[in-house]
Amino acid sequence: MDLGQMLARTTERYADKPAIIFRDQPTTYDELNRRANAVANALMGLGIQPGDRVAIYIHDLPLFMEAYYGILRAGAAVIPLNVLYKAGEVEYILRDSGAKAILTFGPFAQVAIAAAANAPDLQQVIVAAPQDIPGTLAWRTVFGEAPDTPPAVAVREEDLAVITYTSGTTGRPKGAMLTHRNLLSNCQQCSEVPRISPVPEDVVWLALPLFHIYAMNVGMNLTILHGGTMALIERFEPASSLEVIQKQRCTVIYGAPPMFVAWAQMPNLRDYDLKSVRYIASGAAALPVRVMELFEGLSGVPISEGYGLSEAAPVVTSNAAGPVTKAGTVGPAIPGCEVRIVDEAGAELPHGELGELICRGPNIMKGYWQQPQATAEALRDGWLHTGDLATQDDDGYFTIVDRKKDMIVVSGFNVYPREVEEILFRHPAIADAAVVQYPDPYQGESVMAFVVLKPGASATEQEIIEFCRGQIAVFKCPRRVVFRTELPKNNTGKVLRRELRDEAARLV
Repeated sequence: MDLGQMLARTTERYADKPAIIFRDQPTTYDELNRRANAVANALMGLGIQPGDRVAIYIHDLPLFMEAYYGILRAGAAVIPLNVLYKAGEVEYILRDSGAKAILTFGPFAQVAIAAAANAPDLQQVIVAAPQDIPGTLAWRTVFGEAPDTPPAVAVREEDLAVITYTSGTTGRPKGAMLTHRNLLSNCQQCSEVPRISPVPEDVVWLALPLFHIYAMNVGMNLTILHGGTMALIERFEPASSLEVIQKQRCTVIYGAPPMFVAWAQMPNLRDYDLKSVRYIASGAAALPVRVMELFEGLSGVPISEGYGLSEAAPVVTSNAAGPVTKAGTVGPAIPGCEVRIVDEAGAELPHGELGELICRGPNIMKGYWQQPQATAEALRDGWLHTGDLATQDDDGYFTIVDRKKDMIVVSGFNVYPREVEEILFRHPAIADAAVVQYPDPYQGESVMAFVVLKPGASATEQEIIEFCRGQIAVFKCPRRVVFRTELPKNNTGKVLRRELRDEAARLV
């Protein structure tokens, strides 16, 4: 089965059942299925062929789902784009993936147009907006007038379904290639965990961004596989989000640490009726134990923290897979996914010893798009080497301790220091710079920049932050800037990031 067939099969069983509830308006499975068909037929009419790549630059709207399944039904692969990206970031991914088209929403149209101008393979910018935008095709015309019958395209489970970009060692994102089999396998693996396995009666609260693999596969695909309903939230706001849970009688919550932090800080949390909720999951970043305990005490529902990554489609471990929830751990491996802790030589380590977490299973990516060397480094003897340092206890529960890489995870989004440093080095007053993470109770981690100014130059913290905001996504920008006369380096000139991380932690 492929993902397009998955939606069709669910539609056969639950045609008139709401697949999505958005702003109190339901979209039935039959409506979603027909709209996906229209997108597929229209894209094929524009020349999109099986194996082509099509980008989606849309936030949490039903349009995202129509586009997603429509692209897949045309035999193409989805390139999900973070809507916080600026034109330069979008342009890089469009160029690297060779995307033939980009589907976007009115507020993001100008960024898409600017990015498309320098993407030689890109042929169409299709925009959902009330008015026509020069240089683009109108969504309502292209897709609204297309036939909504199933397209005659054969899609195999081994075909590429999604290329999701994740930061790489050079500071440039790498495209993790996920097949239909990878994504559906992870859905099946999650389904085999009794506490996770959805039922048709579930109403899944979904405010995580659909362009993120966590929401895309665990929130969207897993729910559709079982015929559940998604209460889709366009933008997270603590009080209104709780009102949706209460009004729609949501049974499942897929969240991330910033959401639970915001809820836990609400003095009137007890005023909301959350009795319908049976399962809560937290992923994308580490959830502080203190926040977990506080929210559980107020809501009465334990939070199952898990671990995953884009390359694993994404779930690898979950507390829901174990007999109990252990705060501070990410739980044991989910069914069908093998997980080990190994040393530098690849030898498996005894329980309790710190090493690299590696995993294998049918959910593990095919490789990195057009990066054979990076693929060979990550996939060795069938095992995905995650770069994350972890321990395993005697009960099989894993604890993520640190990262071998210098990756910073801000609210579940990867930030690579070098990418931010390249921007800082463009500032006319900065002579040297280094970026590290510091603990943030709301976002998990935030970015701190240590900078050395040029002789005679001057700049303020806010000036530097605003300079970065004009060129990269806000979540990548430093929230704190520390001025130094020099940076700590070893005898080869390499910045000693651990010293800076320790200093950053002390400063906050």
